[in-house]
Parts: sequence; C-alpha cells; structure tokens
Amino acid sequence: MEIKDVRFSYSPDVSLIEHFSLSVKPGQRVAIVGPTGCGKTTLINLLMRFYDVDSGEIMVDGNDIMNLTRSSLRKNYGMVLQETWLKKGTVADNIRMGKPGATDDEVIAAAKAAHAHSFIKRLPQGYGTKIAEEGGNLSQGQRQLLCIARVMLALPPMLILDEATSSIDTRTEAKIQEAFYAMMEGRTSFVVAHRLSTIRDADVIIVMRDGHIVEQGNHAELLARDGFYAQLYNSQFAP
Repeated sequence: MEIKDVRFSYSPDVSLIEHFSLSVKPGQRVAIVGPTGCGKTTLINLLMRFYDVDSGEIMVDGNDIMNLTRSSLRKNYGMVLQETWLKKGTVADNIRMGKPGATDDEVIAAAKAAHAHSFIKRLPQGYGTKIAEEGGNLSQGQRQLLCIARVMLALPPMLILDEATSSIDTRTEAKIQEAFYAMMEGRTSFVVAHRLSTIRDADVIIVMRDGHIVEQGNHAELLARDGFYAQLYNSQFAP
C-alpha cells in the first residue's frame, strides 16, 4: 500500500490530515496511536473509503482506491473493531459471515484459531446456540472473539484492528491478543492501539494529536526522539 501526500478535513476551514505519506510493505504492521478523539478513526475511514481524500492518493496493489468500488476495496480488509457487530442467528452463522460457503470444519478451525472454541463448546447448544440481538447473551469479550473468528475464516490480505479491550477481563484480553497476533501473521495490518505495550514491535507507528499526524517511526526511533510518543509511552509506564 502507498499513501501519497494525502490531505483530508471534515470542514474546509479546519485543517486535519495534511501531506501524509506512508509506504507499507505486504505483511507489515502499522500502529496508529494517540489520545481519545485525536483522529485515529478518521485514518481508518479513509483507508476503507467511508470518506474520500480531498487530495493525494491511497494505492492498493498499484490501484488508486478512488478507481475501485467500495465493496471490492472492502473485500481486501478484515475488521475487528471495539464495537462488535453480530446478527440474529446461531454462533456458526455469525462466524460463517466471513465466508458464507464455509464447512462446519472450517468454522470450527477458525474458532479454534481465534481462541473462541472453548467458550463456544460451553454454550447450551454449542455452535448451534442462538445469539440474541447484537449478541446480548454473550459477554463483550466473547463477542469480540466471535468477530475475530469471522475474520480468521475469511483471512483477507489486510486487517484493521481496534485492540481496545478496556472492559474485558485480563484472561480474555490475553486470548484476544494471541488471536490478533496469529491473525496478523503474514498480513498487512493497521492496529488502532490503546495500550502502547502491545505495539512496541510494530513496523511503523503513526502518532496522532488533535487530528494531525505529528510523528511517524518505529518504537525505538520515536522514544529516541523524545517527543509526543515518548510522553504517551512514559505516562503509561511511569513507576
């Protein structure tokens, strides 16, 4: 993926993303960090074409995404967001949304890869358990593991992950992180990071503040620069 001199703002008189360029090699992991409300989601929305850039280009496999249909572009991405989305139906139906023709064995393999199989087996009807509207009969952690299993089944070439797990117990959070790492293996990934400890090994870290990209580099480079990223990191790990 190539992002070339991209500019975007919601309002003509308020500048936001300006002169943003980034080259992402296949399989690289890109982390997007910054305080709440700084614009991390805006960047994701541009990648997915929920909004179009004001100027510049975002290229996927040499194609300007403005020349692709939104549906064909989004087939390249698997998304796991903080807000999970489940439909009425069985657990298996919800996982199978990632690949409608998948066999039962494929569904189970995806659930195992997402560390979801063990809790699914404990449900009243296992994979045949009916899910209430928006997954109301499951915990937040269980809903997120099902969404990860759905992406594991489809295994698209690129991933967008919001690794917010603030209201999930530590054991489930560890399972979600393991599932994320397995899923990212060999795939280009964009991770909206909340806990900076989880993205120290990212290939590129994009640091945002007040809607602007203020720093860009890897963990060691950004700490050495002793700028805004170093402030954020040290504030999370202060003794």
